[in-house]
Amino acid sequence: MSFILTTRFTRPLRILARHQLTSSSCPAYRPASLVPRLLPPATSSSPLHTTAARLRPVFNSNDRNLWRTMAEKDVTRYLKQSHDRLFENNKAWAAEKARQDPGFFAKLSEGQTPEYLWIGCSDSRIPAEQITGLEPGEAFIHRNIANLVCNTDLNVMSVINYAVRHLNVKHIIVCGHYGCGGVKAAMTPKDLGLLNPWLRNIRDVYRLHKDELDGIPEQDKRYDRLVELNVVEQCRNVIKTAAIQQSFAKNQFPIVHGWVFNFHDGLLTDLKIDFEAELEEVQKIYNLVD
Repeated sequence: MSFILTTRFTRPLRILARHQLTSSSCPAYRPASLVPRLLPPATSSSPLHTTAARLRPVFNSNDRNLWRTMAEKDVTRYLKQSHDRLFENNKAWAAEKARQDPGFFAKLSEGQTPEYLWIGCSDSRIPAEQITGLEPGEAFIHRNIANLVCNTDLNVMSVINYAVRHLNVKHIIVCGHYGCGGVKAAMTPKDLGLLNPWLRNIRDVYRLHKDELDGIPEQDKRYDRLVELNVVEQCRNVIKTAAIQQSFAKNQFPIVHGWVFNFHDGLLTDLKIDFEAELEEVQKIYNLVD
């Protein structure tokens, strides 16, 4: 790979970056003391020829020192290239979609009729459409830290209302994931500043299920169980909304589901929430159907 530069840059600059470009148009910088894992350059023979050259997380955490030793001009060039690469990817994606289905964008421009509302975590490793095999237009997506559904959050409340009353989604999926940083932070007795009021919602989940969680001796298993219980409680928060209750009374949909994603195998687990039983229980106190 002749395009790799091995010059050591000595001008310090505090830059935190997580990706490396891997084509000849975007040189990869590596000091002699650091040897990152490199991907082969893309070839024009593949249908989507830029796929192999997309930004990939090729540095581990120890390699971040690399960015502190790069000259400012080289960092500037890298940042421009990493930005421009997204437009290259977009052009390649659009061309491939048009090749596979010449009418794809004409249909896409006609409007959206998604079957699903996905409420997930902001974690960058969980792209909803990709892990479920959905195409653009098939899922309405909302994401936030730890996939919370708070009645004081106008953002998520607006999303639910629009998805149910205007898009007529048939399923609402609250999807958490094992190893959630937000859930872990909520389990830590520490002042987290601006995150405190947000994570307090997860701490409330812990409080509601304290006896069960405290009875799990292994910390990792207790952590995983809180992830699951948080999903269940957020599903209940969805069910408490007027949009859900009134739509289900009239149409028998949407149905609310609770899922958890596992990074170790890429699989989703259905927590098998009994929606109608949960709805009946919720409406004993939170009934909003006239």
